[in-house]
Amino acid sequence: MPFYLPAILALILCLSVCGKVAAQAGGITSITQDFDAHRRKAPQEKLFLHLDRPVYACGETMWFKVYSVDGTLHQPLDLSKVAYVEVLDTAHRPVLQAKVALNNGTGNGSFILPASLSSGNYTVRAYTNWMKNAGPDFFFEQPVTIVNTFRQLEAPGATQAPGYAVQFFPEGGHLVAGIAGKVAFKAVDKVSGKGVAFTGELQDQSGGVIATFAPHKFGMGHFTFTPEKEEKYTAVISLADGKMIRQALPAVQDRGYAMQLKEAGAGRLKISVSQAGVQGARVYLLGHTRQQVAIAEEALVNEGKAIFLIEEEKLADGITHFTIFTPERQPVCERLYFKRPTQALQLELTANKSTYGTRDKVALDLVAQTAAGTGTRANLSMAVYRLDSLQQSISGDIESYLWLTSDLKGSVENPGYYFSGAGATDRQAMDNLMLTHGWSRFKWESMIGKQPAPLQYLPEYNGHLIQGKVTHRATGAPAPGIATYLSSPGKHIRLYNTISGTDGRVTFEAVNFFGERDIVVQSDFTKDSTYHFEIFSPFSDKYSTRKLPALNLTEQLAQELTLRHVQTQVQHAFVGSRANGIVTASPDTTTFYGTPDERYFLDDYKRFRVMEEVMREYVPGVMVRRQGGKFRFMVMNRPYRTVFQNNPMVLLDGVPVFDIDRIMAFDPLQVQRLDVVTSRFLNRGQVHEGVVSYTTYKGDLGGFELHSKALLQAYEGLQLQREFYAPTYETPEQKQSRLADLRNLLHWAPALVLETGQQQQTHFYTSDQTGTYLVVVQGLTEDGHIGSKVLTLKVHQPLVRK
Repeated sequence: MPFYLPAILALILCLSVCGKVAAQAGGITSITQDFDAHRRKAPQEKLFLHLDRPVYACGETMWFKVYSVDGTLHQPLDLSKVAYVEVLDTAHRPVLQAKVALNNGTGNGSFILPASLSSGNYTVRAYTNWMKNAGPDFFFEQPVTIVNTFRQLEAPGATQAPGYAVQFFPEGGHLVAGIAGKVAFKAVDKVSGKGVAFTGELQDQSGGVIATFAPHKFGMGHFTFTPEKEEKYTAVISLADGKMIRQALPAVQDRGYAMQLKEAGAGRLKISVSQAGVQGARVYLLGHTRQQVAIAEEALVNEGKAIFLIEEEKLADGITHFTIFTPERQPVCERLYFKRPTQALQLELTANKSTYGTRDKVALDLVAQTAAGTGTRANLSMAVYRLDSLQQSISGDIESYLWLTSDLKGSVENPGYYFSGAGATDRQAMDNLMLTHGWSRFKWESMIGKQPAPLQYLPEYNGHLIQGKVTHRATGAPAPGIATYLSSPGKHIRLYNTISGTDGRVTFEAVNFFGERDIVVQSDFTKDSTYHFEIFSPFSDKYSTRKLPALNLTEQLAQELTLRHVQTQVQHAFVGSRANGIVTASPDTTTFYGTPDERYFLDDYKRFRVMEEVMREYVPGVMVRRQGGKFRFMVMNRPYRTVFQNNPMVLLDGVPVFDIDRIMAFDPLQVQRLDVVTSRFLNRGQVHEGVVSYTTYKGDLGGFELHSKALLQAYEGLQLQREFYAPTYETPEQKQSRLADLRNLLHWAPALVLETGQQQQTHFYTSDQTGTYLVVVQGLTEDGHIGSKVLTLKVHQPLVRK
């Protein structure tokens, strides 16, 4: 035994060391695997809305283009077929809502702003059903201003006392005693939400000044110091209005991890991880950009510090999250880093004149080009509107949203600055933004070592999902396993059926469902009439925490407000219905049962006043019988030359009628067409022994009374598109027309498609309104190149020759 003991001890030591090495090697691998499992379970989807302008008057139309992209590669994403767009007031109450059809990742829509709206700042938000799984913080949001010029401006209330919010953000997440670290800060005005200027001092408990600081841009900046053990630090801030704020910094931790990121030159980043009061042989680094793992490394801890050197070229463009893990796979530090995109879509926009007269033709040459010169199609949208004291240029665009604000927590002041000429070289401003706006679309504790949680909301692959619930009328308990039908009366049959789940929920996939319509929800009441039906709103009832500033309309804006009022009234008076013409959707006239085996237009036959005579005289495919004093239909099963023994599916204008006696009592003079399917028919998992479908002249049920237990309600389907109207002035007669043209929005083109590298020309006409106009073009290519361009136009009153 003594002879074998050293060998046994050596084997145990070897296995122990190998086990630790295997565990450490599996640490970063298992973290990456868990991350990838969640990424595959819940791929990101992003929406961006190009709104035609930032300020509107009641009575005007708000136009928008929807871009749906893959959240990882920013390529057009044909996942969801419906986008939900809302206008919210300051209390997060929706004042306007629309369901917008998406096709190949794009769609467009509009809102006519009613005179019932109050003047104020509003939020336009957009999302898909799939995006509801991530929550409202990831919905697209953009503030707009709506002024109601039909109402007297409300007198300003009592001036709100200035209020300021100051926050401090240690780099990596924590202040650790004895470790020098960077601390970022952000100070904003609570009313406007904008950053404020100030000077500050960092003081210890005795009042000694450790550091002085001031914001660099938008109220943000940083300072560096080494916190001491058991010391408490306070920031003393002096504002421009003389107010002083004292705010404690986060508590100093005696033990833990700290993280520092620096640019090391030669295209490399240096990430230092320091330990204090903890033991650990190594740490792991995971870097991911929009769910793409770019860096997964481990480093040994030497004298309390570990170093990672990262080649920046390995990182994807945009925001990368660097997270530090312990060997126990616990996240201890996190830091954001922004890599400026290199694969941008370059847009060249050239006007044919330097200045224009009123009612003058504008020709714009547009060229889209990628940096690599690849020739892919660019899908763009263009708006041209007048700049005035109410509205200036937009503060954000598709570039700043997709690359920046869509992946950051909270509000970002003037996101377009970071992509402007000055902002592109302001690395300090960008780094301060990364330090103060940390964000993750998940929580690590819900991912590491756990199975992805089931998702509540499904993507709408084929069309709008209308969801509801079936319950027992007496008890309110869910009613599972109930065959439920949703139909919309009309000449074009829309019938959807499903079986309620264990929780009583039902989901109907309503394809090509446009406009405001009545819907009927019911079950087969001849079997059971004890069920209650409910249809849910598809719009999210959860809202982000972002707040809008109060609207401040001063007397100096009275002239501009009066002009906007006149502009709106002139448009309605002289343009009228042409301004918002509906583009009629091409209805899908194909019925769910396809081409019927028999079709009868009743006006081609002798008209009977009793439905029984109609069915017996010239509908050979249906045998009418009485059993137990009630009518029943027996449809011929022609493929097998037999007769079905059960009633077929009977429809009136697409609405199922389960009681044959009721359809037999219906006035046949209201019926224009009768279809019969003489074979067994399978529809969404339900088998029907033939189909008998009646269609009235107007598609309005012809006075037929629905069952009292059926649910009948109005329902808004996908929005019907409006066509943007603008006058043309090609001829002298058109130019000399006495109809006033005071358009604020000169041009809106939501569907500009061109090949990269090829020039395309766009035309429109100026109005009678002089001033400076802004041309805004935004869009992306099929391979994810994003771009925007802004151009100003000058319109002057033409000189009159005497």
